[in-house]
Amino acid sequence: MLDLEDIFGHGGPLEQALTGFKVRREQLLMAQRVAGALAARESLVVEAGTGTGKTFAYLVPALLCGVRVLISTGTRTLQDQLFSKDLPLVAAALGRPARVALLKGRANYLCRYRLARADEGGEQLRLAESAAARPRASQPMLARIRRWARTTRRGDLAEVRGLSDSHPVWPQITATRESCLGVRCPEISRCHVVLARREALDADIVIVNHHLLLADLALKEDGFGDLLGSADAIILDEAHQIPDLATQFFGAHVGSRQVELLLKDVRLELSARAAGAGQGASEAAEAVRTAEDALGEVRAASARPTGRFAWNPGDFAVSAAVQRLMQGLQALVAALAGADPQSALAQLGARTADLAASLARIAAIDELEGARTLEVTTRGFALSLMPFDISERFRALVQGRRGAWIFTSATLCLGEEFGHFTGRLGLTEAATLRIDSPFDHERQSLLYLPAGLPEPAAASYVPAVIDTAVPLIEAAGGGAFVLFTSHRALSQGAALLRARWADAAPYRLFVQGEAPRERLLQEFRADGNGVLLGTASFWEGVDVKGEALRLVVIEKLPFASPEDPLVRARIEHLTASGGNAFRDYQLPEAALALKQGTGRLIRSEDDYGVVVICDPRLLGRGYGRVFLAALPAMTVTQDPEDARRFLRRHAPRAAPRVRSASAP
Repeated sequence: MLDLEDIFGHGGPLEQALTGFKVRREQLLMAQRVAGALAARESLVVEAGTGTGKTFAYLVPALLCGVRVLISTGTRTLQDQLFSKDLPLVAAALGRPARVALLKGRANYLCRYRLARADEGGEQLRLAESAAARPRASQPMLARIRRWARTTRRGDLAEVRGLSDSHPVWPQITATRESCLGVRCPEISRCHVVLARREALDADIVIVNHHLLLADLALKEDGFGDLLGSADAIILDEAHQIPDLATQFFGAHVGSRQVELLLKDVRLELSARAAGAGQGASEAAEAVRTAEDALGEVRAASARPTGRFAWNPGDFAVSAAVQRLMQGLQALVAALAGADPQSALAQLGARTADLAASLARIAAIDELEGARTLEVTTRGFALSLMPFDISERFRALVQGRRGAWIFTSATLCLGEEFGHFTGRLGLTEAATLRIDSPFDHERQSLLYLPAGLPEPAAASYVPAVIDTAVPLIEAAGGGAFVLFTSHRALSQGAALLRARWADAAPYRLFVQGEAPRERLLQEFRADGNGVLLGTASFWEGVDVKGEALRLVVIEKLPFASPEDPLVRARIEHLTASGGNAFRDYQLPEAALALKQGTGRLIRSEDDYGVVVICDPRLLGRGYGRVFLAALPAMTVTQDPEDARRFLRRHAPRAAPRVRSASAP
């Protein structure tokens, strides 16, 4: 059998079979270390710089190790790429066919039962949205979905052209954990979720995403735990997302919409059984009315401008109303306790108990484990608890499964230190490996730190950023990302650019929020000379290779806003515990975010460009060296002419056409 050096080396099966494959020492190093961890069933944390080829570096050992492997990704895009492209290519190159399954959350699969009800224009559709509010576009999309439903094998809605998960028809044709009828469903024998899970149980390699993995770890969702328990190894790509996602899943969340739908479902089920109703049904109906009244009280007590606020359970008005809602739900649980265990009412009773328990946890006055927030929207409210520390719980989950755990991403450490990432997850004993990017950042890129800008808190700061960016955009001939740390700064920056360019913009402007994210990226790539303005969602997970992106301007250091109630609560908790919130939390989080943002620029050996970090604190404050240490080894300049010269040298030869300044 070929060893890893043969596989990844010159003349090996990967180079022979895969177009564009490049032999990289860094990729082999990662593959060897992953293979060792799989064999020893140990935990390993690997930071692999952009260009390492980390996907193949863990896929090859996963295919060769001979054990069941679960691969979890941060995005559905990568999940689909692994299943449809990368794994089949590598397996074919190695001559090692494997049974591979793709498993997503149930909301990604067509529910035949709900589609049939939508076909009938039945109750399910009317509950989802009123006929008056339903967009006309829903009916043609439903017709397309019906045609597709006759031939699809997997039922994955990603197969439907033009259907995004934000489309209003999506919730009408999918089931949630709460709305799924389970074994009582007349379509159970053809259920796509059941089929996907059955295939996953028979597979050698199963590809999931972090949300599904963490839902099982935290919530023990039915039907998936057996699969996780049978895995000998778990590989988590895009692992930098895990600490924040795990914090959400180990917390608690109750929204007004959840309660409304639950109470509506109970009412409908009680009405359907009215003919044989007894004392229990009467008590349940009374408990529903009590809970509905309490829900109205919470809504009234939480009436305020939209936004997220710190909620102290000692705030009497909201707390009293929440207490009554919790008691109403508990009374409903008791009223439904006598229902047939296989009935819909029993299922509704379990849903009610879950919500009541979550409310009790959030509302516990003497509980000090996390930050509590009240989020108010135009449609209702949501109460949340976010734990301050999940390390013990996550470590127990890892240690409770004796297989290998591999965590990998391009941004897991600061300098040589993994402590911030491993500490948050309790992985202090895990082996670590840092692999630098094989790209020549000193030759391919330039880091420009402009001098003389005002402090970021100044009213003149965003205009100064735009003044700095425009000559660089012109030198580059477009092809720029301008990344902001807030929506307010984004809006201000977009308005300033449009005012400056008026109706004769030399470059097409793409602004986050004015079109779907994927559409913005697709049209930005196709344009080649566009200027894209974005906030958090464009700092990571965005891959624009080639000349379309040659300039990244970062407005300021991405410290999380201390005005956010979750951030403020975490700072107060760390301070009260004797820690240093800035050193231990705010600074490392911001440095890792900056590392993600700068990583948008160089995505291949042929990319060139300039990263501009406008924030004067990078050189003016002592902590600036932490940020600089986190970045690739780029050549640094403070001379604007150096930056413009570099950009002009690598700008496309074709001059951009004059374009409209409007968004796509």
